[in-house]
Amino acid sequence: MTKSHRTNQSPSNNRSPSNIDNPQRRQFLASAAFLGVAPWLLSSLGEAAAQTASPQPASQRRKLGALEVFPVGLGCQWKPGQGDGTAQDYFGSRIDRSAAVALIRRAVDQGVTLIDTAEVYGPFLSEEIVGDALQGLRETVVLESKFGFNVDLETGKIGEGLNSRPEHIKRAVEGSLRRLRTDRIDLLYQHRVDPRVPIEDVAGAVKDLVAEGKVLHFGLSEPGLETIRRAHAVLPLAAIQNEYSMVWRGPEADVLPLCEELGIGFVSWAPLGYGFLTGTITAETRFGDDPGRDFRAWVPRMAEDALAANMALVDVVRTWAQRKEVKPAQLALAWLLAQKPFIVPIPGTTKAAHLDENIAAAAITFTGDELHELNAAVAAVKIEGARLPLPVLAMSGVEAPPKA
Repeated sequence: MTKSHRTNQSPSNNRSPSNIDNPQRRQFLASAAFLGVAPWLLSSLGEAAAQTASPQPASQRRKLGALEVFPVGLGCQWKPGQGDGTAQDYFGSRIDRSAAVALIRRAVDQGVTLIDTAEVYGPFLSEEIVGDALQGLRETVVLESKFGFNVDLETGKIGEGLNSRPEHIKRAVEGSLRRLRTDRIDLLYQHRVDPRVPIEDVAGAVKDLVAEGKVLHFGLSEPGLETIRRAHAVLPLAAIQNEYSMVWRGPEADVLPLCEELGIGFVSWAPLGYGFLTGTITAETRFGDDPGRDFRAWVPRMAEDALAANMALVDVVRTWAQRKEVKPAQLALAWLLAQKPFIVPIPGTTKAAHLDENIAAAAITFTGDELHELNAAVAAVKIEGARLPLPVLAMSGVEAPPKA
C-alpha cells in the first residue's frame, strides 16, 4: 500500500445572491455549498504553458508544499439522501453510507493518499463518512478539510455570507476534528475568501492551530492573487484549490504561475467538468429544473445552447481517448497531470468502477509531441457559457480586505 510522507510537520497533540427570492435563494445557497465550490466557490491555453509543460512520469508522487501525495486524490462531497443511511452527490447519484465508506477505503487500498472534504458538505455528513472510513487507515493519508462558510456549528444550518472570523475558525476546526475522528487535519483550506476579514487574521488563526498540532498545513480555495501572497507571507501555503480542467483553463493565466513561483501545490476540483469530460454527456442531455438535485441545472455552460457548442471539446477528448486506448475521463485527468508536476486532481464519484478508472489515469503519459498537439486541440475550442451561476462565480477571485 502506498503511504503518504509528511514533512516539516508540527508535533501532534496525540488526541486519538440578491436577485433570487428567499426560498429559492436558500435552496441555491444549500446547493452551491454542496459543490466543491460551496456557496462562494464558488484564456485560452497559454503559449508559455504549452512550452514549459513537459511530460512527467505521472505515477510519481506529487508535492503540495511539503506534503507528498499520489497524483490523483478523491473528493468526498455528499449530502443526506432521501432515506436513512443514504447519501447523495451533487449530481443526483445516491449511495448508501456504508458503500461510501467502502469506496473511500477502496481508494486508499489502491494507493490514493489525498482525501478531500469540508464541513459544509452535508453540512457535516461528508466529514462524518470520511471519519468512519479512515479508522485504521489515518496514517496512510493526507486529509483535507475546509472552513469558511457561515455554518451554524451546532445545527449545520447555512446562513448568509461567509464567516472566517478567527474565533469561528477555531470552533469550526474543533467540530471537523470530532467528525473526522482524528487529532489533526493535514491540509486545512479557507473555502472562500471572506471579504470582511483580513487574510492576515485568517492565517494567524490557522497558525495558532498549527502550533497546537491540530492543523499541519494551510491552503486557500478560489482566492485573489494578492490574497495568496499575503497569506503565504504569514503562514506558507501548501496548496491552492481551484476549479481547473480542459473545460475551464482560467488558472493557467495567473494562478498556476504564482503557485510555481512560490512553491505552492495546486489541487484541481471539478477536474472532469461536472461530468462533461467523461463521455456520458451529449448535446441532448438535460439536467432538469431542480438544482437541489443536480447543480448543473443552474450552470450556464451546461445550458442547452452552450452545451451544443461545447461538444466540440468532447469530440477532442473522445478522439484522443481512442488514440491512447483509454476512457475519456482518464484522458482528461492525464491531461491535467501533464500540465504541471504540482497539480493533483480530486475527482469524486459514487461508483467503484469510475474510482478505479480515475486512479489508473495516473499511469497515462504523453510524449512531448503528443502533449503539444493535444494542448493545441484543447486551446482551439472556445467554451460557451460561464463556469458557475453568477452569484456563485462572484465569490471566486476575491481579495481579502487590508489589515488595519
